[in-house]
Amino acid sequence: MHVKMMNFCTLFDSNYLTRGLAMYESLKAHCSNFHLYIFPFDDICYEILSKLDLEDVTLVSLKEFEDEKLLSIKSDRTRGEYCWTATSSTIFYVLTKFGLDHCTYLDADLYFYSSPEILLDEARDKSILITDHRYSDQYNRAYDCGKYCVQFVYFKNNQNGMNALKWWRDECIKWCYNRQEDGKFGDQKYLDDWPSRFNEVHELEHLGGGVAPWNVQQYNIIRGEENITIIDKKSQKSYPLVFYHFHELKFIERDIKVLLCGYELRKDVIETLYLPYIHHLLAIKKSLQMLDKNINPQEYPLIKRDFTYYLRTVKRFFIPVPNMIRIKNG
Repeated sequence: MHVKMMNFCTLFDSNYLTRGLAMYESLKAHCSNFHLYIFPFDDICYEILSKLDLEDVTLVSLKEFEDEKLLSIKSDRTRGEYCWTATSSTIFYVLTKFGLDHCTYLDADLYFYSSPEILLDEARDKSILITDHRYSDQYNRAYDCGKYCVQFVYFKNNQNGMNALKWWRDECIKWCYNRQEDGKFGDQKYLDDWPSRFNEVHELEHLGGGVAPWNVQQYNIIRGEENITIIDKKSQKSYPLVFYHFHELKFIERDIKVLLCGYELRKDVIETLYLPYIHHLLAIKKSLQMLDKNINPQEYPLIKRDFTYYLRTVKRFFIPVPNMIRIKNG
């Protein structure tokens, strides 16, 4: 299968604005045949993105997107839980509203290093593509958080694809919370049995898709002149890095410190992946402030609460103390 046009959707609010823009710019750098549907989840985010008028992007406001089902449960979910609840609905909206033949949901904190077309080609005649967390042994949380990661999920607009998507959307509206309960966790553990529950489900095999802080320990990272390669330590097979998931990264103390994540990271991973990404985020933030002095995109403004939460998470799941580095802003 050769994908002539790749359709993607994502959602984020103003707290994730620089990440969402970095994801878009990385996609733009490596793809000439894509369209991205962005669902801004607050007014500030929508206003800024409207001013930017990004190429190959369609904005979908909350007013357009939210239906009675979503609005009926919105007050019952935290901000993050509502985003999780709405993920499947964004894909459903794009496929039905715009009549697309396929769409892939992207987390806003993904960053592309080569075209995702190689990942979508792998789906071939399948209707659904899901990505395994591929946890490193010391971070295996499949039982709690699910085998698969809702970070890069592809659906065709056909009977098999829509059957799974409608089921997922309905289940998330019924229950989608940031806790483990009755075999569920957020929107994610619903995917655990999809290979047996639904037809034409493919689990991504290309290791270059889905590299993340919970599995990067399994790979050697090689920086080339034009791309980055990962080498699986067990098989010694090499793959071009397609995207990395910058999960948990937080700015603190006016952008001079960064909490990278709650996982152990080697120095080469930090230098090759994290530092360029951080500086890209800061450059985007600076450009936004130059565009409009009233624009002040915040990266996790409630730092004290967030940091306390991470300390509790470290204790609960026995994750090493989060990496923290200092950077220069500007």
